[in-house]
Amino acid sequence: MTTAPSRPLRVLWLVKGLGVGGIERLLCWTAAVRDTDAIESQAAYVLRHADDLVDELAATGVPVHPLVADNEYDLTWAVKLRRILDEGSFDIVHFHSPYVAGVARLVVQSMPEAERPRTMSTEHNVWSDFPIPTRVLNAATFPLDFAHIAVSRAVRESVTPRFRNHVEVVTQGVLVEDVRRHLGGRDGARLTLGIGPNEVLAGTVANLRPPKDYPTLLTAAKRVVERGVPVRFIAVGRGEEEEALRRLHRELELGDRFRFLGYREDAVHVLAGCDLFVLPSRYEGVPVAVLEALAMGLPVVATPVGTVPDVVTDGVEGRLVLPRDPAALASAIEEVAGDPARRHAMAEAAFRKGTELDIRTTTRRVEEIYREVAGP
Repeated sequence: MTTAPSRPLRVLWLVKGLGVGGIERLLCWTAAVRDTDAIESQAAYVLRHADDLVDELAATGVPVHPLVADNEYDLTWAVKLRRILDEGSFDIVHFHSPYVAGVARLVVQSMPEAERPRTMSTEHNVWSDFPIPTRVLNAATFPLDFAHIAVSRAVRESVTPRFRNHVEVVTQGVLVEDVRRHLGGRDGARLTLGIGPNEVLAGTVANLRPPKDYPTLLTAAKRVVERGVPVRFIAVGRGEEEEALRRLHRELELGDRFRFLGYREDAVHVLAGCDLFVLPSRYEGVPVAVLEALAMGLPVVATPVGTVPDVVTDGVEGRLVLPRDPAALASAIEEVAGDPARRHAMAEAAFRKGTELDIRTTTRRVEEIYREVAGP
């Protein structure tokens, strides 16, 4: 639809949920730095129980519409979405979930052409990780969008080849200034955590879910401890694997050398007390905690999945090792932890890279794409 130049573009963000996760955090940060003179943003989410960040998003001035479904397959949410679209006079609907996008594209197509908003999507994960029905629906409806964004090169390369040339990689970012305000809290964070001045603290921030591969991290931590390296580990996060992981922790007899801290609203403050960041994920989209760690100036030991190899060069900002390899992970952690000079050089490189990863840069490019999609 043609947009009158006298008013901001009206954009609806559609996401599966607004729980505590990377996609949801990115939306909140985007909302905080968006150009409110040019873009009028609203948001809608499908899952009624995934609402942790609703208030945070609303506090930025973005109206939030709950579509109140118990799961995404309860298509009553699509009826509610149609009502919001009919009443909202949106120029663009921007999708952030592949299955939800597949259904919502069809909802948009059901509208009269003169009232139909244009659609676009951001692909946050590699297509091979989608359930087959999601992959089929997303691919079948993909050409209905006017623009496509991928959060990393790996995500773009996973897209069906006939669509790939129409997908742009837009590197994501964080609120760098906000992250770096916590740098002065290093001593306080370490004191609270009981970390001695001569101990190296390795931290991770990740939900306790299978893709994050905590069993590999725990096994690697056991190897590091047995080698006598003065490293302690902390993990911030919650999830369905907590009981099993705590059981494995006991079996490995890690004691207080590896502590689960649970969910922490002050996760960035906890990172301020760390000396390196570790994330052994099997697959990823945008691991926001890695971006925050780089902004903090922490060397990163991780697997080359999702956005990670786009922002971490092996041997420069940290070390990259293959997934599901506890021996390699342990060796990389020991290498960084055991060599203060190398760790310092990696920390400086991480800080420089972190300076480039500002959400404002991402947001400005996305806003340019909105204008391109809306047309003259």
